[in-house]
Amino acid sequence: MIQPSETNPSPVATQVRRHWLRVLIVGAILFVIATVVLFLTGNPNLYPTVILVGNFLIPVVFVAFLYDHQHLSTLSFPTIAMSFVLGGVLGVLGASILEPLLLPAPTNPGDGLTLTSALMIGLIEEGCKIVAVIWLARHWQHTQEMDGLLLGAAAGMGFAALESTGYAFTTLIVSQGQVSTSIIETVLRGLLAPFGHGAWTAILGAVLFRTSGPHRFRLTGQVLLTYLLVVALHGLWDGLPRVRYLVLPPGLPVSLASIVLNGISVILLVVLYRQSLHQRMSRTATIDTT
Repeated sequence: MIQPSETNPSPVATQVRRHWLRVLIVGAILFVIATVVLFLTGNPNLYPTVILVGNFLIPVVFVAFLYDHQHLSTLSFPTIAMSFVLGGVLGVLGASILEPLLLPAPTNPGDGLTLTSALMIGLIEEGCKIVAVIWLARHWQHTQEMDGLLLGAAAGMGFAALESTGYAFTTLIVSQGQVSTSIIETVLRGLLAPFGHGAWTAILGAVLFRTSGPHRFRLTGQVLLTYLLVVALHGLWDGLPRVRYLVLPPGLPVSLASIVLNGISVILLVVLYRQSLHQRMSRTATIDTT
């Protein structure tokens, strides 16, 4: 069982690192090169490479960012990586099983999701992701809010990477082989992933760890309300009609509703991050004075 490291960080470990920036630059270059070669050669064998690199780039960069800041937490890098994998695989599998069972079949699939169906999807997917976090951390001491925030963020990004890969292939099929449409979908979902799945599960994970006892999780009223909040953000993001768009360079259309909801998610995440950091610093100061 992978467990968090309990050792105190050294002064060198607390220095700001930039591994995530290197991963972003190298990954972006590889994505652009692979995309250009795909269009120049027309080789369909390159399509999976382009889509996988595109959909995993931002989630992996986000996990690398967490690794650069692991001195703020007791978590080790293998633990964060395991949360990424479990959150992705268990979340996608759980959603794939539960959604067909619990959601009514759409009368006209071309009309998109209704708000009710979108909220149900939010209930299922946010539940699957946080269950993955609970299972991973079930034997740990849940004393640090920052641990829950980082685990939740990693789990959410793992889910986002796999879900976006599926959407890219679906877009390719629906568009009857329009590779450019599939790649645009990949870029858009990749850019928005940290403000969606990553933020939602991080928010819920932080509150879960904050309200739990040292040796077991507690599903308190505060946890339930936070769960319903992230479900609402998720459901509105999926279910609100896209009627107004903001065109971002280089010509990518982004729904204004999505921007507003993502902004709310980021604000909530930043507030919880600062609270978690304050708790971590206070705990460290208490240990140093004893």
